[in-house]
Amino acid sequence: MKRIRFTEEQIIGVLKEGEAGAKTADLAGRHGVSEATIYNWKSKYGGLEVSEVAWQNCTG
Repeated sequence: MKRIRFTEEQIIGVLKEGEAGAKTADLAGRHGVSEATIYNWKSKYGGLEVSEVAWQNCTG
């Protein structure tokens, strides 16, 4: 199976859909990832905004 690489901005967009009320299973199916991936993204990027991720990348 081909691995799809998501940018941090795309990941945050997916998580925003979840915060808006979408179920994890629906998000996973829509974006072609596993539910476990969604949970991993939540633990790493949950609560962040795109600008915050960009700032973290600049500061290391």
